[in-house]
Amino acid sequence: MKQKLHTASTGGGIPVSISPGPTLQAHNEGTNGGSKAVRMLYICTLAVLNALLVGVIAKAMVYLIGLVTGISFYGTLAGGDTSPAGNHLGLWVILVPVAGGIIVGLMARYGSRAIRGHGIPEAMEQVLTNDSKVKPIVTLLKPLSAAVSIGTGGPFGAEGPIIAAGGAFGSLIGQLLKITAYERKVLLTAGATAGMSAIFGSPVAAIMLAIELLLFEFSPRSIIPVALACITGDACHLLFFGSRPMFLMPGVPAPDQLQLLAYILTGAIVGLASVGVTKIVYFTEDLFEKLPVHWMWWPAIGGVAVGVAGYFAPSTMGVGYNNISDILNGNLAVHVLLVLCLVKFVSWCIALGSGTSGGTLAPLFTIGGALGALLVIGFNKLFPALGLSPAIAGLIGMAAMFSGAARALLTAVIFSLETTGQPHLLLPLLGGSAAAYFISYSLMKSTIMTEKIVRRGVHTPDSFVPDVLNMLNVHDVLKDEVNVFGGRDTVGEVRRFVEQEKDNNLFNTFAIIEDKDSSAVFSGIIRMQQLFHSKYSGNELLKDIATPPPVVLYEDDSLQKAIDEMLINKLPVIPVVRSRNDSSLAGIITYRDIMEACRIKEREILERKRAISLKKEGKKFRVKVRRWIR
Repeated sequence: MKQKLHTASTGGGIPVSISPGPTLQAHNEGTNGGSKAVRMLYICTLAVLNALLVGVIAKAMVYLIGLVTGISFYGTLAGGDTSPAGNHLGLWVILVPVAGGIIVGLMARYGSRAIRGHGIPEAMEQVLTNDSKVKPIVTLLKPLSAAVSIGTGGPFGAEGPIIAAGGAFGSLIGQLLKITAYERKVLLTAGATAGMSAIFGSPVAAIMLAIELLLFEFSPRSIIPVALACITGDACHLLFFGSRPMFLMPGVPAPDQLQLLAYILTGAIVGLASVGVTKIVYFTEDLFEKLPVHWMWWPAIGGVAVGVAGYFAPSTMGVGYNNISDILNGNLAVHVLLVLCLVKFVSWCIALGSGTSGGTLAPLFTIGGALGALLVIGFNKLFPALGLSPAIAGLIGMAAMFSGAARALLTAVIFSLETTGQPHLLLPLLGGSAAAYFISYSLMKSTIMTEKIVRRGVHTPDSFVPDVLNMLNVHDVLKDEVNVFGGRDTVGEVRRFVEQEKDNNLFNTFAIIEDKDSSAVFSGIIRMQQLFHSKYSGNELLKDIATPPPVVLYEDDSLQKAIDEMLINKLPVIPVVRSRNDSSLAGIITYRDIMEACRIKEREILERKRAISLKKEGKKFRVKVRRWIR
């Protein structure tokens, strides 16, 4: 009665009917294995339309920040590029950020608490949790609250709120339309990165930001919509802000070998500082959490620190993109660099810790750039023969600070190149940023972007690891022996056989065959639990109770597809046939088989061992020499 099918030793098998179903990937994409290209075109169209809207929002927000700045510090309605640094309010300047903090606190209290923070962590949290669903009100309140916060002197960049607003609009579109959670994640990411591209004119860096901080993957179905959105955002930047680089920088020569080492050392020191910056920012947040007042008033308290810093150092207030340009031009005195490095940091740290609305990129670039320039000025004092450039060091410091604090190496490097137009500085940028990344990775578990959401219990990936399920095929883990019974065998006969062979661990799933047209045709499977169910008296034929599987796999299918099919069809096991041209039964595959294969493969990936033993190779070499001498 019992038959064994040995896939390793037999060339034949049991013919079966093939009925492949959709994969989970296709299911998540909203298709049934049909036209993926049409679906991707649909998502790409939505991403581009959203990016156009985000580009307009970016322009409107920059204008609104200038408008609020003009009203708050100069009593005028002039919008656009207006800086609070030239105000003549005297001590009254302290009250302006306080008033802005009160307004932001009220908006957060009675509008949405989600507007607090600096944008990117909030976007990351929505991507990793909540199916990328953002409340619609955030799309309106986030840019408005940021305009009030920055326009009243908050030491933030406009990019964070625009990234958050762009992501919120993408999520809103995804919630209004009938799309999958994965597609909504792509639209959220596309909107967020389109905002960055629209502000800075850095589409490639925005794409890398998506990969390193938002998507945590690299696949055509996510990268293509994001890339098109970033290109559209850059087109909006060209239309609204012009074609020149965001941060103009004079022509500087490529560094020599010694200078390169000095710049890498600069990046490492800035990377160490980035660890301190991150820890101090969240230490400040913890202090605010302990205050015996409602969180609605925290932004106003933070506004006091911003106002005091602005009274003594007006250049620390507002967006401060001009400060970055001045650093990269290398024409700031040491005391000004110290102000931008220290006072700006204190002001920004307290304001950010208070939970107001604003971005982190511009402050990090300012602080890192100023620190890099200061370090090189010190190096030049000690080693004047090196002839290091404070402008180059400022750029290295910018990239290294962001690389260390956010742990986004490629984003930092490419952003610095795109926004300055200095491609010949790629090597020092890469070296300095990599050094900062290494320091940060060695000393800090979370980053300035992830610490907040990690504290809320959200796990954030910290690396791109090989996809074990896609590395292995079904053939690699397939059971090489299948227990086969005839369809006319009875339940009682099989029960007695199983009792006799109860020590054999192969008897968990049985394949059932029937004779049709002079050939044995696979008709279904029976599980052990089903076989011994009390509702069966024992006289039933197996063919009458066997479960026809809704899907089968091929030997060359990936384990990812196997898992997908099991999840979609709620199957504990799936039969496997040899190929599309050979429909004979090759075996069955179970969850346990897949998990065991993954465990073994992961161990192989992580296992540390020498591929070449110098001791063994030396011994072989000596033996060959002796033979040659003889």
